[in-house]
Amino acid sequence: MTLFLGLGIAGIVLLVLSLIFDGVLEGLFGGVLDGLFDGLLSLPVIAGFLSMLGFGGAIVLGTTGAGTIVATAAGVLAGLVAAWLTWKFSRALMRDQTSVTPRSDDLVGTSGSVVTAIPAGGYGEVLLQLAGQPVKLAAKSAAPVARGTEIWVESALSSTSVAVRPVER
Repeated sequence: MTLFLGLGIAGIVLLVLSLIFDGVLEGLFGGVLDGLFDGLLSLPVIAGFLSMLGFGGAIVLGTTGAGTIVATAAGVLAGLVAAWLTWKFSRALMRDQTSVTPRSDDLVGTSGSVVTAIPAGGYGEVLLQLAGQPVKLAAKSAAPVARGTEIWVESALSSTSVAVRPVER
């Protein structure tokens, strides 16, 4: 029983270490096994197997009174299930893709309104919509633009400023 509990605790410790030292086991082989196991030899998978082998074996040994061989077989089965579930879960997390992060160039061609008047050749402020969120940016215009005027973004000068022109209707 002590051996099984020791294996279970070692699996938990290995899992904590895998969270701290992410990708160490994959890097130990220097790319030799790259893609061969596709994450099956990752530290979380091995930790899941080891901890369920230990705790599953300890539970079977302590509750049924069966021998060590039966407890080991049950622990290996529980460990394989835990390793497979960990592998599938980590693959699902790795496939989770987010949408593209909006950039300042995405503002070109959008319309907005002037929040702070823009003097000729100087800077004011405009309110624009970027990915559905309101964004207030510094704005420069060749002609003076009054507060509240609808504007059109001509170019992105930097990540925080744009060149605009008034919308003519």
